[in-house]
Amino acid sequence: MFFILSQLLSFLVMPLSICLAFILIGYIRVRKNKGRGFLLTGIVLLLFFSNQFISNWAMNQWEPEVKPFSSLPNYEWGIVLTGVTNINKEVNDRTFFNKGADRATHAIQLYKLGKIEKILITGGMGLNPQSPSAEAILLKNVMVIAGVPEEAIALEGKALNTRQNALFSKEILNQMQIPTDQKHLLITSAFHMRRSKGCFDKVEINTDTFPVDYYGHSSKYDLPTLLYPDPYAIFKWQKLFNEWVGLTVYKIVGYV
Repeated sequence: MFFILSQLLSFLVMPLSICLAFILIGYIRVRKNKGRGFLLTGIVLLLFFSNQFISNWAMNQWEPEVKPFSSLPNYEWGIVLTGVTNINKEVNDRTFFNKGADRATHAIQLYKLGKIEKILITGGMGLNPQSPSAEAILLKNVMVIAGVPEEAIALEGKALNTRQNALFSKEILNQMQIPTDQKHLLITSAFHMRRSKGCFDKVEINTDTFPVDYYGHSSKYDLPTLLYPDPYAIFKWQKLFNEWVGLTVYKIVGYV
């Protein structure tokens, strides 16, 4: 229920939803000469949220800095959060990725470079999935093909949200009798790192962060970037708003 309510709240406050609400109210009231302000506000907001330069600037302000591989010490465990595979496509012999495959590929790189000795993958099947396997299993399959030994991978396949990622990871680490003061490397998307780190801190899992899967890029000052509307700019705002709502709700209920 909590997951469904948070998703509904996210939908209601998304940039595109807000723009459409203003435009719709303005359209309904324009015949009474009372809706022009709503209509104009909706159009201005739509132009604002579809501006590539502004959305990229906002994303860059939110996402943490990139951490070079060479700057990292060595860790026994890297903890990888899922949420990057297409579990709504029914298939049994491969893994389909959405954006965010960096969570898996960079974990593989970290292992190959000797920065992490083992990988704990946490994530279940989401809501109404078509895939018969939990996301953790799908990521494991890719890592094994890439050369990570099965014995170096631990799975947590029940978590449906970031809070559960932390809670269930804690259970597995406790079962393996990992010392509570041991530090692990937390690997997830840059935009999602603040909430993830907060959840793992809350359950007293000691972590350093390794953000991946960046949505922001180096600033450009060409004419298309500064002036041309772009639907991907709205998508970036959607990711930001969803994360802001999620982090706010998590703070209210005490998950971070």
